[in-house]
Amino acid sequence: MTVTASAPGKAILFGEHAVVYGKPAIAVAVDKRARVTINEGTTDHIQLKIPELDVYASINIDNGSITQLTISGEVEENPGTFDAGIMQYIKCALFQGELDSPLDHGLDIEVELEIPIGGGLGSSAAITVATLAARARYQEQELSLENLAHIAHQVELEVQGAASPLDTTVSTHGGLVYFTPHRGAVNIKTALEIPLVVGYTSQPGNTGILVAEVRKLRQAHPTIIDPILEVMEEITNQARECITRGDQKRVGELMNINQGLLDSLGVNTLELSRLVYQARLAGAAGSKITGAGGGGSIIAYCPGKTREVLEELDSIENAFQVGISTRGVTW
Repeated sequence: MTVTASAPGKAILFGEHAVVYGKPAIAVAVDKRARVTINEGTTDHIQLKIPELDVYASINIDNGSITQLTISGEVEENPGTFDAGIMQYIKCALFQGELDSPLDHGLDIEVELEIPIGGGLGSSAAITVATLAARARYQEQELSLENLAHIAHQVELEVQGAASPLDTTVSTHGGLVYFTPHRGAVNIKTALEIPLVVGYTSQPGNTGILVAEVRKLRQAHPTIIDPILEVMEEITNQARECITRGDQKRVGELMNINQGLLDSLGVNTLELSRLVYQARLAGAAGSKITGAGGGGSIIAYCPGKTREVLEELDSIENAFQVGISTRGVTW
């Protein structure tokens, strides 16, 4: 039996970090996906391969231990660098207790990635959602989209220690959404075309670490950081109105203001800042970090200037155009 599930990555247009503290955010599912294929196992372990990351591993079903393998499936005698973070999301999703049936036999699993890891584009959420969906389908379990998003968020909490449900919600449902932690996601009907270019650095970000650093900053300076988060909330709410009525100039301005506030939280880097400003110089109406920062990606909103912005960012680091994915998880 072979099953495949896929889920999109995401880009946050407004409100990252503030959303951790109950504020709203606006995010879009992007047309870059993670695909997880499960086959019945050829051993009594879970054999996992992620070719794009050169990751080959075996997970022991009984104790969850991970063994690094060679591309041919042999135990790696000289283990090198290993993306243990991604492995933890997959392992946690496979062993997630909120699904009805425990795994009792080996599986062969392959993960295909179109999303850069640590790039602020929701790679961990997409992999988690797709893994859970594939596992549920393989075990012939009924699972609603709401339950899938909830369980995926539990996985991210377990691995990261702190996480907003935004990423897993967008990856599950797709589309352009206005999200609040207490009310969930509401689709935004836009009068705008939203041409987006992602520029990403070779230095990945770490969401858990960045969220923890912002929390420490807030604890040290609550009377300064809390007002910044409240202004982010106002920016997000105004951006929702501007997107709905088609005011592209204001959308770009608000993105740029949002970037300044993210910078004040200490999540920017020299490499990200360079991409942000070069995108604007190339004609982007607005550009900012997307995701936790500390590395990873920026998102540029560039009506009428997509080619120019793409070429400029690609000449500096790495860049690609993204479209909005109306499809969430497929399984």
